[in-house]
Amino acid sequence: MKFIIENELTPKKIVSELDKYIVGQTEAKKLVAIALRNRIRRLSLDEEIRKDVIPKNILMIGPTGVGKTEIARRLAEIANAPFVKVEATRFTEVGYVGKNVESMIRELVDNSINMVKKEMMEEVKEKAQRAVEERIVEALVPSKKKKTQTSFTDMFQVFTQPNQYEQDKNIREEDEAILKKRKEVLEKLRNKELEDVEIEIELEEQASPLFLGMGPEFEDMGMQFGEMFESLMPKKKKKRRMKVSEARRVLEPIEAEQFIDQDRLYQEGLDRAQNQGIVFIDEIDKVVSKGSSSGPDVSREGVQRDLLPIVEGTTVLTKYGSIKTDYILFIAAGAFSDSKPSDLIPELQGRFPIRAELSSLTKEDFVRILTQPKNALLIQYQFLLKADGVVVEFTDDGIDRMADIAYEVNEKVENIGARRLYTIVEKVLEEISYEAPASGEWEVRVDKNYVDLRLGDIVLNEDLREFIL
Repeated sequence: MKFIIENELTPKKIVSELDKYIVGQTEAKKLVAIALRNRIRRLSLDEEIRKDVIPKNILMIGPTGVGKTEIARRLAEIANAPFVKVEATRFTEVGYVGKNVESMIRELVDNSINMVKKEMMEEVKEKAQRAVEERIVEALVPSKKKKTQTSFTDMFQVFTQPNQYEQDKNIREEDEAILKKRKEVLEKLRNKELEDVEIEIELEEQASPLFLGMGPEFEDMGMQFGEMFESLMPKKKKKRRMKVSEARRVLEPIEAEQFIDQDRLYQEGLDRAQNQGIVFIDEIDKVVSKGSSSGPDVSREGVQRDLLPIVEGTTVLTKYGSIKTDYILFIAAGAFSDSKPSDLIPELQGRFPIRAELSSLTKEDFVRILTQPKNALLIQYQFLLKADGVVVEFTDDGIDRMADIAYEVNEKVENIGARRLYTIVEKVLEEISYEAPASGEWEVRVDKNYVDLRLGDIVLNEDLREFIL
């Protein structure tokens, strides 16, 4: 089983990696870093002790847009762990039944299998490339088809035709000529001299999914039935014309899959999901019961009770095999603006012993979000516009003004956290984005005056502010 290297991901290192993408929320980062490190520590224990050590699940509490989802997603990325995000409200929809909460574990297993498959395909990449070259050479210079068996007519001709030896000699010479031509083509192919040549290749046709529209309660069963029937039906093949460069891209994953040990793939995928998997359950506060004995509250409490066995630890059957959820790390999150964590049913509260409270974002946080993270919003826009020959410079007072507006609107309208910045930056750069590309390269300086020019009237007008920002 391939696990992350123990000595690399210390809690401090994990927090340092999270800091590259998420501003503030130091306490929450520390708690998730410790939880992840404890999973690594568990893997180094003896089997006898390891089976009794279960992960300490985390409940994140904080308003929307402060980084709850991003922390969980980046944590999984840092650990190279299978990850799935679900909304708790998904299980309150009409047509869902208790068994459907298991679908999130099946999604986790699917993601885990895909991760392992990608790694295994990388291992056999060289073999796959050789196989792809053979298929392309075959399309360019078809090999002579050999007869599988000798017919009575062929045997009769050997004795009746005196020049049979000469015919065989011609065939051998023809085979040698084809072989020589194929070697020449292969050499040109490896030198990338034939990338724009069109060839015709035969591909298996993707079957359309069966059993669709059965309703959410039959969703998983329908998919499994569809896959079963698909495996029984003969594969349809179709011919496609494409350039050699495209054929490489299309054929490589197909050929790589032929070299993968499917049993090992499924076993390793299941192991990774149950020992390293992270499930993020968002909007957990939306399934809190308000105390009513009828109506939607009953449904909400029912969702909590359906989640309980999954979080506590149970065995879920998937199309790849069964998986135990005992060692999966569950991270739940909610704003809890109209309720509190203690409103969850006691059994579920007990399964999330670690509480991480995330604070609302300040104006200073907005300034840092715009500029500091590795994927900072302003950096993204600079690259996007540079593709059209527009060089955008954001001054300090311009950035400060955008952050100030975001904070002000969040305070007066609705606090949606950092998501407000997307609307504001988009509105500021709307005219520039529309005018680009111009006839030549041009520069734009976005300072405080420019931001006020674009947003000043909207910020002052309460009605416009509520609907536009």
